[in-house]
Amino acid sequence: MQIYNTLTRRKEVFTPIEPGKVRMYVCGMTVYDYCHLGHARVMVAFDVITRYLRHRGYDVTYVRNVTDIDDKILRRADENGETITSLTERMIEAMHEDEARLSVLPPDQEPRATRHIDDIIAMVETLIGKGYAYAADNGDVYYRVRRFEGYGKLNNRDLDEMRSGARVEVDEHKEDPLDFVLWKAAKPGEASWPSPWGEGRPGWHIECSAMSKCCLGDTFDIHGGGPDLTFPHHENEIAQSEAANGTTFVNTWMHAGAVRVNQEKMSKSLGNFFTIREVLEHHDPEVVRYLLVASHYRSAINYSPDSLSEARKSLERFYNSLEGLALEGGAADGAGGQVAPEFEARFTAAMDDDFNTPEALSVLFDLARELNRAKKEAPGEAPALAAELRRLGGILGLLQQDPVTFLKAGASGLPLTEEEIQAKIAERAAAKKAKDFAAADAIRDELAALGIILKDSREGTTWVFEKPDAEA
Repeated sequence: MQIYNTLTRRKEVFTPIEPGKVRMYVCGMTVYDYCHLGHARVMVAFDVITRYLRHRGYDVTYVRNVTDIDDKILRRADENGETITSLTERMIEAMHEDEARLSVLPPDQEPRATRHIDDIIAMVETLIGKGYAYAADNGDVYYRVRRFEGYGKLNNRDLDEMRSGARVEVDEHKEDPLDFVLWKAAKPGEASWPSPWGEGRPGWHIECSAMSKCCLGDTFDIHGGGPDLTFPHHENEIAQSEAANGTTFVNTWMHAGAVRVNQEKMSKSLGNFFTIREVLEHHDPEVVRYLLVASHYRSAINYSPDSLSEARKSLERFYNSLEGLALEGGAADGAGGQVAPEFEARFTAAMDDDFNTPEALSVLFDLARELNRAKKEAPGEAPALAAELRRLGGILGLLQQDPVTFLKAGASGLPLTEEEIQAKIAERAAAKKAKDFAAADAIRDELAALGIILKDSREGTTWVFEKPDAEA
């Protein structure tokens, strides 16, 4: 298995520190508002990675933190006239609801910054003791960036370049403009905790260094996050953790791609900023998940009505293949192996190549085509192929719904009401019973022209809606 390492800027053979086990930490949400599409991208990307690692037999410990103390949280709670705890608990509950709807499995551990204050203070004390940090006269504690050899290695930047950059915060209490805060002195009325430097709260960067150490140890296998975290957040994590612990912090760094809306960067100022729950008000959660999975996790995703429409059509192709054959609750491991072992081999090869989900999905489309062929030419093979399609799809968190339910749920814009469709089905059944097969066929053709496809079985006649495609 090969994984692209942001630190080395190349794919590397993945070798876990402890054979058979993977320890992974992913930066989670700052819970002052509802999660947006960018958060969904990170959630789904690392959910797929976790699912696949477990499918390959690894014992995965997946940790994703919650930042529940932060300037934005303080401001929002004040604006709302509520306590910080009330705000963060409400947003954490909403985050869990969004995850569940997108079929994102919960992490094994979900540490919160406010529950690790003692660990954070202990790490800051270690950094001061080693000369990597200093307490300023205003009650803040800062990290000495120039003291850490190799600062900038994750982003391939040198200190002079960063010194002249606009993102460097200017503060008269710092020894150097590059230094960043580890502990913030509390302002009047702010939430705070006692510390050797007075009442205050942790800086953002130190929270993840302390929580990852507590949950996974000084060194672990994979650290992940969104595309905007490489600098300064992850760069600062490396500096803090390696200085404090005296060893390599993380072996493999992984970063998900950005989400663009109609080819533009998502931002509130452009009016193209969408929360997960706003999107799910209008779109099936599996359609949104498919859109997020269909691009390689490192690639940017374009969110648009057209891209969602294409995602819907792709899922309909799969569910049309599975209709009438999918197993209840999924398939047991290896269900389709004896019928078509090449599909599992190709799927594994794709995912072993830096979790190449677009290639893995192309394998599933080939499997669906083979399933369609078997339904017509070798019906005895079809159930096992359907089970295999469901099983491999499940590794990506897809294709676990009842096909008829999914297909009917997509029947927005139906040219007829469901009652009218059922009346036509009953009329056709009566024509067949009267041996008026021409009339029965005419009803079938009439409905098919509207995109309403009838499917006969021993249990009766069902239907699905396939929007007529002008290009077809």
